[in-house]
Amino acid sequence: MKTFFAAFVLLWVAATAEAAQTPPSNGHLVENPGYQKDCAKCHGKTGEGRHFGGPSLVSEKAAGASSDELRSIIANGKHRMPKFEGKLTAEEIDTLVREIKQSK
Repeated sequence: MKTFFAAFVLLWVAATAEAAQTPPSNGHLVENPGYQKDCAKCHGKTGEGRHFGGPSLVSEKAAGASSDELRSIIANGKHRMPKFEGKLTAEEIDTLVREIKQSK
């Protein structure tokens, strides 16, 4: 019985450690090649944000922002974020906005 319990605990610890290292999935945002090319360097590969970089895009705050506000931030920039109007099409910006809104 002790061997079974020890094996169970060992498996549980291994599974917990693996889950802790697996980045969270937030749907299509991380699968978007445009996001990976233009956004991931500041907002992180999974959209979780980066220290001294861009904020999380998979937070309640980001998902709670209006579509118009997100569209404006992406197109015109804000604070240290550069503007992407002219670099991204309106459709690409709309896709990013939709994916941010669905990410939480």
